[in-house]
Amino acid sequence: MIDNRVKFRHLQTFVEVARQKSVMKAANLLNVSQPAVTKTIRELEEVLGVSIFERDGRGIRITRYGDVFLRHAGAALTALRQGLDSVSQERFGEAPPIRIGALPTVSTRIMPRAMELFLKENTWSRIKIVTGENAVLLEQLRVGDLDLVVGRLAGAEKMAGFSFEHLYSEKVVFAVRASHPLLKTKQSLFSSLSEYTVLMPTRASIIRPFVESFLIANGVASLPNQIETVSDSFGRAFVRASDAIWIISTGVVATDIADGLLSVLPIDTSETQGPVGLTMRADEIPSLPLSILMHAIREAATDCSLK
Repeated sequence: MIDNRVKFRHLQTFVEVARQKSVMKAANLLNVSQPAVTKTIRELEEVLGVSIFERDGRGIRITRYGDVFLRHAGAALTALRQGLDSVSQERFGEAPPIRIGALPTVSTRIMPRAMELFLKENTWSRIKIVTGENAVLLEQLRVGDLDLVVGRLAGAEKMAGFSFEHLYSEKVVFAVRASHPLLKTKQSLFSSLSEYTVLMPTRASIIRPFVESFLIANGVASLPNQIETVSDSFGRAFVRASDAIWIISTGVVATDIADGLLSVLPIDTSETQGPVGLTMRADEIPSLPLSILMHAIREAATDCSLK
């Protein structure tokens, strides 16, 4: 029997606090007071008989019991959303919404072609595409805010409860404006990096460890003039207007390179290559529209990899 003391608000509040890692942020998003959130969490802990959050410095972190419960709470909320969407579909003739998380490289290179193919199927599904860092997207997938993430394969510790389908592999490149001085220099490119502003992926991004290991292996211990960003729009504009060097996944700048707006420094970055694919919750059965979209993404990835 399900304990009738557990209400929808308990699950919704718990999942939001876990996702935000902050009572204050969760309260703002749920449009309730912080004491109300704290009270709801305490009520849930009383029902469960265990602590689901603990203090971590000035913030909080989820306990191992909370992490286990999060998987089930997220799945329960997802099932409820799907049930509501199904009723909505019957009432208004609408297909259930599809919520996709995509890394910037995928949003730029794969998703436009995938959406073109998907729209030809006339499923009339509502589509929501969210772009962000891999860790953030996977957390949203885990708690049921996304149905699918298209991005790089995360570390084993981040993939618990998920399934991954490989689509293609991608490396990072050192992108610069088309007339950059380093394109003609005979000096060592690695020794010259410190002379320029370098755009680096943020520490939370999936490619950051690959980039750091690659630089260290090539004798670059630090870069004094660097900007951390995952904004492709900022990176594109800044690099085209300056002598900055942008270390970024190939797919983000593939079109710019093909159009001659950006160039790639002649550096062999093959060792930074990593798998890109589809990540879903392992216990999730995709709806028909989602299955059709996944097929479109596979086809679009194949088309792009052949170019």
